Amino acid sequence: MSEITAAAVKALRERTGAGMMDCKRALQEAGGDEEQAIDILRKSGAAKAAKRSHRDVSEGTVAIARDEATGAVAMVEVASETDFVARNDDFLAFANRAAETALAHAPTGEPRPGEELLDLPPEAPLGTELDDLRARIGENLALTRFVRFEPTPGGTLASYVHFGNRIGVLVELEGAGESTDLTALARDLAMHIAASRPAGISPDDIPEEERERERRVLIEQATAEGKPPEIAEKIVEGRMRKFYEQAALLWQPFVKDPDRKISDLLKEAGADVAVTRFARFDVTE
Repeated sequence: MSEITAAAVKALRERTGAGMMDCKRALQEAGGDEEQAIDILRKSGAAKAAKRSHRDVSEGTVAIARDEATGAVAMVEVASETDFVARNDDFLAFANRAAETALAHAPTGEPRPGEELLDLPPEAPLGTELDDLRARIGENLALTRFVRFEPTPGGTLASYVHFGNRIGVLVELEGAGESTDLTALARDLAMHIAASRPAGISPDDIPEEERERERRVLIEQATAEGKPPEIAEKIVEGRMRKFYEQAALLWQPFVKDPDRKISDLLKEAGADVAVTRFARFDVTE
């Protein structure tokens, strides 16, 4: 068997990202053949990745792709085990390709599970690339979710990725506006949504189970305080308003100017200006 040099190990490590000792063992097993050693590392890495598939993925990144011709925007969330990997160049390149794939192939609508993208595009599926990336990086990775918005007639779409690429937002406005730049307003709203994490546009858009759960908790609190039923009901209604100010976008104070609510911004922009939809991804949630 030919001697395995440090230069050969270093070259294989640069090509695969595998550890030095793994590269040396693979070269020894392959008799110094670099291509065969790469195959050995891929098989070994895939086996290790399968064992890691149960591990939690609580870090990651959000990536956004935009079609300048149509105005469509896609957003994906890709998860990893560690923040270190979430900043890896290969990991980020995969996230960007996943966003481009969602932009080119996904339907417009609500957020969808990321696994629906793994067989796309047919000529170079994301799932194959993700398996290779797991093997090379040595962590459990997942394409967790994606969403694609295509602007409706007269709609204004904006996107925003928060510092560190851990939070991403898409938002759409409708209406012509009177004196306000709706593109700038939509971007301000995207930044606001990133910071304020609304559960819906209006109270009616907050899932009924969330509203009822909050109401039950508030009723129990008022009862524990010894309030008579008629007083407790008024207290609960007042506290529910506080809940809606936190959870409903239109009721929230604007992060850049807390004296104005989001509904005030929209009224100032024009009588027909409204938020039609938004999507918010946060890798910690």
